[in-house]
Amino acid sequence: MSREKEKIKLGLTGGIGSGKTFVGAIFSKLGIPVFNADDQARKCMSENESLKNDIQNMFGDHVYHNGSLQNKVLADIVFNNNQKLEELNKLVHPVVRQRFDSWSVEQNSRIIIKEAAILFESNSHVYLDKLICVSAHEQSRIERVIKRDNTSREQVLRRIEIQMPQNEKEKLSDFVIINDEVELLLPQIIKIIDQIS
Repeated sequence: MSREKEKIKLGLTGGIGSGKTFVGAIFSKLGIPVFNADDQARKCMSENESLKNDIQNMFGDHVYHNGSLQNKVLADIVFNNNQKLEELNKLVHPVVRQRFDSWSVEQNSRIIIKEAAILFESNSHVYLDKLICVSAHEQSRIERVIKRDNTSREQVLRRIEIQMPQNEKEKLSDFVIINDEVELLLPQIIKIIDQIS
């Protein structure tokens, strides 16, 4: 129990397309375990039978096909309706939080990271010791997401609109990493680790 108390739990967040997963991968390569909450949320929605039932009851049977989550169907529902997105988050976040708690107990590292797109929106930040925001110019973010998700500019802008603005995330964070393809990421990351250690 005391070992768990000594752990430093960092939150890593940033708007869509900011490069937070890439930054998380660098932390991971430096030996700091990273829990990707967005990936875990997808796994929970596919594997946790109780959560699957709750999602089907709320959004309809068509969001699953032969037991598999239809990501595009669900995304079309929630990214066009803020209330539906909030309802989905209320179902998913407690399950992901339980997974994070179990995962964090298993880690031997003194510093661990929870990476999540909606760290503040889901109130997950209150359980963490320090918060890091990855920031990038909006145009770069839009281009990255269009390329990554093979989606339209309009769809990306809609997803940016429903997230907390980047400057608000920066204000709530202890550290900001600039990912503008000019400033080098590694020195920024090492500086944060040095300050925390």
